[in-house]
Formats: sequence, structure tokens, C-alpha cells
Amino acid sequence: MLNYLIKRTLLSLITIWAISVLSFVIIQLPPGDFATTYVEQQMGGPALVGTPAARVIEANLRRDYGLDKPIFWQYAKWASKFVRLDFGISLEYRRPVREVVGERLFMTVILAGSTALLAWGLSIPIGIYSALRQHKWEDYTVTFIGFLGLAVPDFLLALLLLWFGFRLFPDHSIGGLFSPEYRVAPWDWGRVVDLLSHLWIACFVVGTAGTAALIRVMRANLLDELNKPYVITARAKGISEWRVILKYPVRVALNPVASTVGYLLPFLMSGSIIVSVVLALPTEGPLLLRSLLSEDLFMSATILFVLGLLTVIGTLLSDILLSILDPRIRYTG
Repeated sequence: MLNYLIKRTLLSLITIWAISVLSFVIIQLPPGDFATTYVEQQMGGPALVGTPAARVIEANLRRDYGLDKPIFWQYAKWASKFVRLDFGISLEYRRPVREVVGERLFMTVILAGSTALLAWGLSIPIGIYSALRQHKWEDYTVTFIGFLGLAVPDFLLALLLLWFGFRLFPDHSIGGLFSPEYRVAPWDWGRVVDLLSHLWIACFVVGTAGTAALIRVMRANLLDELNKPYVITARAKGISEWRVILKYPVRVALNPVASTVGYLLPFLMSGSIIVSVVLALPTEGPLLLRSLLSEDLFMSATILFVLGLLTVIGTLLSDILLSILDPRIRYTG
């Protein structure tokens, strides 16, 4: 296992470097840059972008931010500061990217962790129960709810919750993670309680589709394991039914669930961008959307790099979890 972890770590470093290059290059593929977008917004439309005054402003902006240099020079300057966790200056906010991202990172981690706990905490026991009650009314009910959760778009569910919330509780703030009086308040017990009162809505909306999918995966894999010879043998030895199920087939059925860690981390960190915009969540998703629209090079490249980094870390964690859950999996020759 140690040799495997060392090899994976070295490969992960190469992958992370490749992700940083791709993130930086992809951002610059669309025509124009931040200077063009900024001038277009400030001068009232694309028709005035090509005027002499606009060209002077664009040239000054490109010179000030180094956008007139070759792309490899821009990347080298951006990547050379990674060791100091300096990701450059946000072109739109005119502040260090680390500060702008850091403001939303803490809330993003809270939302992502809560949503993951909700998804796994509900999907695993419900999937086990549904498999054990196959072709019963309980199984059909869970299956119907699962398909409904997969079919309903997250943003539509968010809009419905907001509508019902405003109709039933017109004096309360439904969107966001805080009430207006707590958005910029210092942390105290009242702000924590206010966060918890808003957090469940975001977790429910963001985690609905993932929970429904994991229920279906858990049910299908457990049904595949229940009729295998090793389960029949364990029952024949007189082991109690719940011990047989939890000790053997459930562990194997958890393999696909554990393998979802690789993409679950970046998805939860960025969140469903449309849902985050609808619910006015102070997470990284809306920040990424805004930086892409304004062509804020260093902000968007940094967020994409972080998402890629989380994918690499999540994949490594899922491989470790698989080796723990399933003793048949070995990482040695």
C-alpha cells in the first residue's frame, strides 16, 4: 500500500501540473479578454469597443495586468507563485485571488460537508432497506421517489422551495445561508443557529439528485450480492440475517458508493452553479460563473485548478476506501 501511495502521489503531482496548464489555456481560448469585456461593460455595448478611446483603455489594461505578454509568460508568472499560495490579482475585484476565494471557501466547505453527510446518511440505509424489501410496496415507493429525485432539475426544486417559503413565511429570509442581519455579523451562537436554519434548504436541494442516484446504485449492487454463494453459505452456518447482510454483501455493495468520492468532492465544492445563483448561496459556484463571464483570467483559472485538485484528491481517497472495504482489492503485483 505504501508503494502504491508513493506512486499515486507522484502521478498526482504530474496530473495537477497538467490541470493547471489546461485550466490556464482553456480560459484564454474564447475571443477577447478581460480588457475587452471591461471596456464593453463600461462604454455601454460592443459597438463602441473598437473606437480609439476604447483601444487606448484596452491597451492600458493589458499592460497593467500583463495580458499583452505571451501566454506561456503569463502562465509561468502565475504558476511560480503557487508555493506561496499566491494566485495572482483578480482582474475584476482588484484584490488578491486568495482573499476573494477565501471569503467563500469556508461556507463552501460547510455546505459540501453537510450535503455529503446527508447524501450518504440517507442513501446507504434506504438503499439497503429497498433491496431487502424487493418487489414490496416499500421498494416501489423508494424507487418512485428515487426516479422523481433524478427527474426534477435542482434549480426547479430550488425555485419551488423559494416560492413556498415566501408564501408561507413572508417575513423570513429563505434564500442564502444567513438572514440579512447576520450576513456580515461576527461569528457568535446566534449566527451559527441562523446558519443551521438556512443550511438544510441548500443541502436538500443540492443533494437531492446525488442521494437519489446513490440509493439506486446501493440497491442494485446489494441485490446483485445477496444471492451469491458466500451469502448462502454464511446463512447456512446459522449466522444471523442482519450480521450476514451488514458484514459481507453490504461492504461489497459499498464499492461503487466509495468510488463516487472522486467526482463528489469537486461537485459539492462548486455546487450546482444554477442552484447557487437561485438560492443566492455564498459559495464558489457563482464566483466561478461571474469570473468566466467577465473573463477574469486568474480568478477563473484558480477555481478550475482547485476543482481539478479536488478531483485528484477525491480519486485517491476513493481508491483507499475501496481497499479498506473490499479485501479482494490489492495494489501490489
